[in-house]
Amino acid sequence: MDDFSNVSSVLTLEGFNLPPESAFSAFVFATLSYMVILFCNLVLILTIILNRSLHQPMYLLLLNLPINDLIGSTALFTQVIKELLLDTGTIQYSACVTQAFFIHVYGTGAVLILTAMAYDRYIAICSPLRYHTTMTNAHLRKIITLLWVCDLLLIGVLFFLLLRLPRCRSLMSHSYCDNPSLLKLVCANTAINNIYGLFITALMQVIVVWTILYTYVQILVTCFRNKGSADTKSKALQTCGTHLIIFLLLESLGLLTIISYRLSQFPPQLRRLIGVSTLIFPPTLNPIIYGLKIKDIRVKAMHFLQTKIFPS
Repeated sequence: MDDFSNVSSVLTLEGFNLPPESAFSAFVFATLSYMVILFCNLVLILTIILNRSLHQPMYLLLLNLPINDLIGSTALFTQVIKELLLDTGTIQYSACVTQAFFIHVYGTGAVLILTAMAYDRYIAICSPLRYHTTMTNAHLRKIITLLWVCDLLLIGVLFFLLLRLPRCRSLMSHSYCDNPSLLKLVCANTAINNIYGLFITALMQVIVVWTILYTYVQILVTCFRNKGSADTKSKALQTCGTHLIIFLLLESLGLLTIISYRLSQFPPQLRRLIGVSTLIFPPTLNPIIYGLKIKDIRVKAMHFLQTKIFPS
């Protein structure tokens, strides 16, 4: 244990413990993965922004998802790629806190955005006659502002509670930075931090899971009761099914990550793998799934690629 006054501003990372021949392959894989995430999410963002026909509540809410994905993946990959390339095994404490902050903003933001999207689909399918009077531009701005303010406020308080505590260790137990790993560097009573962390986790789970379950149950009931065309039902169920797949993937990986920190006997390598997967798979799959499943986006995205990115 280091002395409080002599604690280093440079942290030592646990690292990936890869042999030299595997480190280069991991570097290439990480770089290509980040390039794919950047490309796919930027195409989705530009497709929605540049096409006025997509300036509808459903797509404007969806726009927040790739923005949030880029925040999380950039926070992770810039540090991971640098470490795989240079193999320094170190990171500045300030950079570590910054990375951890944006990773947690990404995780909380993802479930809040998916909840807002579920609410939008609930109004559209269960109360279609009230949709345009309910989901006005003013109401949409309030929803988007609220979800980002809640996200930044919840995570801001989490890191305020962390930074108020004295640090006396410099060895990270993880290959990237997050709140639980940074909390292990503290030599003080962390009860308040643990209580607040559990509180926001429980609060998010109760609010988000209840909202998602309620909206999708109501959507299913409405679709099966509705005597409309089979094509309309199919489109509604397909859109909601897409949202649900992304939500379940994110929830499963997120809960596994949280549980892994609570179990001391959980294999560290598996914990790292699950944590990295949470920041790789959703940002990669989101634009691909939404681009393929939603016809309006698929058509506009293909037109954007053919005219702007790969003109013939």
